[in-house]
Amino acid sequence: MTRRGLAAKAAGAALAAVLLAACAGAGAPVDRTGGKAPEPARGGAGGLPPVVDHVPTRDRVVFLTYDDGAERDPRFPALVRDRRLPVTLFLTDTVAGPAYGHFARLRAVGASLQNHTLDHPALRGLPHLGQRAEICGQQRKLNARFGVRPRLFRPPYGRYDTATLRAAADCGITAVVLWRAAPDPSGALAFTHGEPRLRPGDIIAVDPDRPKGTALTGRTEKVLEEIERRGLRVGRLEDYL
Repeated sequence: MTRRGLAAKAAGAALAAVLLAACAGAGAPVDRTGGKAPEPARGGAGGLPPVVDHVPTRDRVVFLTYDDGAERDPRFPALVRDRRLPVTLFLTDTVAGPAYGHFARLRAVGASLQNHTLDHPALRGLPHLGQRAEICGQQRKLNARFGVRPRLFRPPYGRYDTATLRAAADCGITAVVLWRAAPDPSGALAFTHGEPRLRPGDIIAVDPDRPKGTALTGRTEKVLEEIERRGLRVGRLEDYL
């Protein structure tokens, strides 16, 4: 083989290695119980919704999100109302359904209700039709109960694959929302990747399912202290996605 041919072959092998490494990292799930993960994609491709844990913005805002609906702290609606917090609640029907009245009160004081599946399964690896049933089914539940048609979806445990994105698109979802920061058991913020401090545009997941320790209102107040210490405020996620 000529010198030029050898050089071309080496360049081709190097390019293949880069592409394989990129493919291996693409679509890696963020799992709240599984540690670090690569930063999600910023935009969708092929008609699929983007996967985000951070919103590029010059506004000094971050976003407060909550999952499931298992914890119904009776003081939380008053906090949302009094602080005018545009929080985003990702609801699972089998968890939140028995207390949809509580979430109606939260919606009345400014909370946004979004999709977190019917039954909270780990979606990654499930057939497309099964994932579609979970996501579209919760779209119908929330529309029937509250008259809302969510645009945002959070996969349970932060686990998803291409079938999840296809199913979400089928159901009218325009963005799949993960998180870059979440309080640890001590209440301090832990970060999934990147610099360990809050930045404008960060999405925070305030874990709602801790039967012991500080109630949801207290945990949220501690997060708000850190937000304010950084000179940030809570923005409405739906206005930025």
